[in-house]
Amino acid sequence: MSYKHDARPQPPQSSRLLVIGTVLFYLVAALCMVMANKWVLKTTAAPLFFLFAQLVIAVILFIAAHAARLLVVPLYVDTQLLIQLAPTIGLNVVGLSFSNYTLKYVDASVYQVARGLVLPFTVLTSYFFLFARPSLRILFSCSIVTLGFFVGVFLDSVPMVLVGVGFGVASSAITAVHSVVIKKSLDIVKGSAMNLSWYTNLLSAIVMIPIIVFAGEVPAIMDLFFGIGVVPKEGELSDLQTFVWGSFITGALGFMMSLASLLSIKVTSPITHMVSSAVRGVAASLLGMWLFGDIISGGRASSIAIILLGSIYYTWVKHVESQQSPKDGGRYDRVPLEDVEAGKEFTSKPE
Repeated sequence: MSYKHDARPQPPQSSRLLVIGTVLFYLVAALCMVMANKWVLKTTAAPLFFLFAQLVIAVILFIAAHAARLLVVPLYVDTQLLIQLAPTIGLNVVGLSFSNYTLKYVDASVYQVARGLVLPFTVLTSYFFLFARPSLRILFSCSIVTLGFFVGVFLDSVPMVLVGVGFGVASSAITAVHSVVIKKSLDIVKGSAMNLSWYTNLLSAIVMIPIIVFAGEVPAIMDLFFGIGVVPKEGELSDLQTFVWGSFITGALGFMMSLASLLSIKVTSPITHMVSSAVRGVAASLLGMWLFGDIISGGRASSIAIILLGSIYYTWVKHVESQQSPKDGGRYDRVPLEDVEAGKEFTSKPE
């Protein structure tokens, strides 16, 4: 009698718990971040300065944690490191900026719809950068997600602001590339997600300063701090108070989210990181309706449902394909992202 034996090493239970805990941590932190961001962006005309404040607070929290010996971060930066991390920093700044602009122009309930093309862009990016050839079923799941995006944008009775949709599409593309670049950047900091998060926040804050000036937000900043502004109703916060409190809250959440986001990509995969974002979108829609009075029309609900359905189907396909070995009929030309360590096996070429 012969027994089939899978020679592939099985992940220990602790690894599974780490993945589950990391994804859940990322979901909660990211969801709170979206709601807090929308709260502030509804009142401020300086979204880039708001992002800068978040990054500065995150940097301060890193330094405080380092001083308290809760964690250790490198306090040096050299030219070689700057050159190597330049793609990660650039993508982080542009991606976060576009994400903030998206959330400013669209409701929190449809924020994830505006960014609904993350999955198709991630699969496309993985094909070009990681040489992970998608199967027909994966392409079909991407088609479902894309259909959900177009339903929410063009077939909804409550039209979206096209500027916000444009920023959402651009943010989706950058997120897909950023996921791959982050995993490669971990090699630069010897695999430390903590150090990469520290450098990303620090250097991104520095890069944001000239961008704020060139974007023309200086008058809005001056008006925020020194202008008369609208007198708030009794029991409500002024625009400046909302900005200050929102900056502290989102800065702290951003500190946790940056760790959770990087750790999610490190211990799982770029695609798993993306799927967790899709699930977050459903919860964000419900919270947006509850906190901000967003309208969830039939078109928006259908769009969210279709995007979630496509993401779930993709997850099932990836699970099935990961269980297939070449002997069981698996294909050599279909490489799961989970088995690719930032494309090392495929992008390393002889000198």
